[in-house]
Amino acid sequence: MIDIHTHLIYGVDDGSPDLETSLHMAREAASEGVTHIVCTPHASDDFPFQLDVVEERLAELRSELQGEVELSLGCDFHMNATNILDALGNPLRYSINGKGYLLMEFSDHVIPPQLNDAMHNLRMAGYTLIITHPERNLILQRKPEILADWMRAGCLVQVTSASLYGRFGSIAEAFANALLDRNWIHFLASDGHHPEWRPMRLKRGFDYVADRCGTETAERLYAANPRAAVEGAPWPPQPEPLGLAENDPLTFNAKGRRRHGNTVAVKGFWSRLFTR
Repeated sequence: MIDIHTHLIYGVDDGSPDLETSLHMAREAASEGVTHIVCTPHASDDFPFQLDVVEERLAELRSELQGEVELSLGCDFHMNATNILDALGNPLRYSINGKGYLLMEFSDHVIPPQLNDAMHNLRMAGYTLIITHPERNLILQRKPEILADWMRAGCLVQVTSASLYGRFGSIAEAFANALLDRNWIHFLASDGHHPEWRPMRLKRGFDYVADRCGTETAERLYAANPRAAVEGAPWPPQPEPLGLAENDPLTFNAKGRRRHGNTVAVKGFWSRLFTR
């Protein structure tokens, strides 16, 4: 497995606080079958992206781990004006391994329409945009049609692996499983911050997806697609996304399981996302 979203670089954001914790997190991930970790520190108002510091600590981690797991560099890119201007002025600087794939995080409070123009400009500058954990974003939970528009424009989607089995609440769980069932997820990653309260564990999610959708799907979301992002390789073939008819009575309960009922209504909610 390849984990493309982690906060493994210590002391630069709200992730790992020190070298010892970072090494513990990396080795725990490796013990579960992760062979490659992309370190993606925040670039935000609260945590400016300090490239010199990040690169120094990445080199330190590589030296300590001695090939136990491969490490790459990316960024958890917050969509603010300063970041956007810098990313446009320094093409591919914030992307994974400088190969073009860019993890993008959006505010839970406001997503102004002007960001669509900024996203278009980033694509024109050579970035392939990856929307991170939409299932956990309060705005996208209420207005999934925004996510749909981004997908139609060519954006990819990364869901947090643990969302699938309820670690981030029932709404995120239902959202994540709906996207999984409809082939609207391109990457599953840990977004690991700490070994206790946000661990870098992917095996449970891999097994969950393999059981629910088949091993081929699990390998695509946890290995093949992430490998393309790390290598900047041509995008692998993907299954066709599934739509949802307006009159489909399908709903989701708190565990994200298909059933008929009235817990989380799809009609009027999911139909807005998947039918246009």
